[in-house]
Amino acid sequence: MYLIVARCHRCEPHPVSVSVVTVDDQAVFRAVARDVIDATPGFELVGEASSGETAVSVVGELDPQLVLMDVRMPGTDGTEAARRITSANPAVVVILISIEESAMVPSSAAECGAAALVRKQDFGPATLRDLWDVHGV
Repeated sequence: MYLIVARCHRCEPHPVSVSVVTVDDQAVFRAVARDVIDATPGFELVGEASSGETAVSVVGELDPQLVLMDVRMPGTDGTEAARRITSANPAVVVILISIEESAMVPSSAAECGAAALVRKQDFGPATLRDLWDVHGV
């Protein structure tokens, strides 16, 4: 199940903000991510997904510029979903998010096409802005 929050602005000539989709099987973290996006000027949440499989569909439908994706989810995990998303949509920037230290994240995370990995406890408006400044298009 997913929620479409707003239309993607990618197809407009001059996007007013970076369109973002969040993906996490935990509703609590999706709410935190929503709050971070709302608190960061220049970013707009356009959709959410609660699984990797749904994320692939949502990103295909909404064509966001940025996807914030949990690494560990039941079924299709974040690394496999990131691989599918970046393969089908090379312009989409995928940032993996995990509660674990990078050494504990599966080695497949480095090979899935994601631009970066950030710990959930380090995620906030400044981190979101910095990640986009480095990896955004």
